[in-house]
Amino acid sequence: MDVLETRLPEVLVFAPEVRRDARGYFVETFRASWLEQAGIQAEFVQENQSLSRRGVLRGLHFQWPGAQGKLVRVARGRIFDVAVDVRLGSPRFGAWVGTELDGEAHRQVWIPAGFAHGFCVLSDEAEVVYKCTAYYDAATEAGVRWDDPALDIAWPGAGPYVLSAKDEAQPLLADLPRDRLPPYRGTP
Repeated sequence: MDVLETRLPEVLVFAPEVRRDARGYFVETFRASWLEQAGIQAEFVQENQSLSRRGVLRGLHFQWPGAQGKLVRVARGRIFDVAVDVRLGSPRFGAWVGTELDGEAHRQVWIPAGFAHGFCVLSDEAEVVYKCTAYYDAATEAGVRWDDPALDIAWPGAGPYVLSAKDEAQPLLADLPRDRLPPYRGTP
């Protein structure tokens, strides 16, 4: 397993070894030791899977309180995955990083608690699977507009994107009440 750094030091990409032969492929998709070796303390309590078609954009979502760390991978298809630092007081507040994930390379991205998460689908369909360190709680869910000009996220493609009504109505990061943002507690 290779661990690749991103421009946000807390967000990491895990690139596993994919063994291919005439039968197909085999890949280990998770080992707790991979996270431990990367300095990540995580206990997963929930796993989610979504199926989306080309042009669907989901996000940018987070929870506070009860922030979720997420380990995201694509079982089938291809996405552009985004993490945004929304930790109040962080020196990187509002900074984002994006990475392509697909069902061929089987890379995964670690999105720590305190980061908003979203993705857009680049293939005809994509199945996205992610492990979470906290349970989903509708009472604490929050979000940021996917097209917030202050974030200036370079989403691929020209759109138009397909969004849920909830995602279309998300506020700008600057308009979120400060008590709805997770606090920055330093880099582990």
